[in-house]
Amino acid sequence: MKKDQSIVLFKQKQIRRNWNSKKELWYFSVIDIISLLTEQADYKKAKTYWTTLKNRLKNEGSEVVTKCDRLKMMAMDGKMRETDIADVKTLLRLIQSVPSKKAEPIKLWLAKVGYERIQETTDPEKSINRARTNWQSMGRNKKWIQQRMMGQEVRNKLTDYWKDNEVRKKQEYAILTNIIHKEWSDLSIREHKNLKELKRENLRDHMTDAELVFTTLAELSTRQIAESMKTKGFNKNKIPAKKGGKVAKNARIELEQKTGKKIITKNNYKLPENNRKKLK
Repeated sequence: MKKDQSIVLFKQKQIRRNWNSKKELWYFSVIDIISLLTEQADYKKAKTYWTTLKNRLKNEGSEVVTKCDRLKMMAMDGKMRETDIADVKTLLRLIQSVPSKKAEPIKLWLAKVGYERIQETTDPEKSINRARTNWQSMGRNKKWIQQRMMGQEVRNKLTDYWKDNEVRKKQEYAILTNIIHKEWSDLSIREHKNLKELKRENLRDHMTDAELVFTTLAELSTRQIAESMKTKGFNKNKIPAKKGGKVAKNARIELEQKTGKKIITKNNYKLPENNRKKLK
């Protein structure tokens, strides 16, 4: 998922959203909101409902539909696909067209989460606290959350290094990240997600404590090696990416040999409606 896109929860239901930095507004997936309003878990049926409603609103001359934009977001199959998005103001008007007992709770929820990015800009601590609260609501324990947040800080320092050293494109970030991951785990990110039966979910949010530790070690090693080599540019940064991943790989193999247990596991922490499997 793109850096400016994220998942937010409404009573354990995942809602996709995208931050528009120019307008300083959150845009939410319309179909995800429709799915909530109609209590329809089947994506195709929710999409059909939205298509019918959209045509009716167009025929009525409503301006709501014209205010919906199109954007590629992560779909259920794990691929980036175009879908309708709308800001909070437009969604609040759209909700009025859908008879639903959840309309009011969703309106209140949108009003709260729709503007939190602006609040976080002036007070970054709110962003940290929100992340912690989201993970707690998903059933993560304090130890896991601490490890996840520490790993994110290490990750941020690595991407800052790339940014300052001529690795510019998001696609290049993704390729380097995949090199590191495959080197330490022997799996690409896509293969790791497939093993855990994940689609649009964030892989790191479904890692065990051990998987998080080795991911962090690989990225920490990559940055420190890159700094010592003073690598610049995408191609040259592939070298520390491989070396950093290998540091974690060697540590993983040694631990597996001594414990007789595999670090990489198919365990995930999906939401209840998706056949939840507890992390060990």
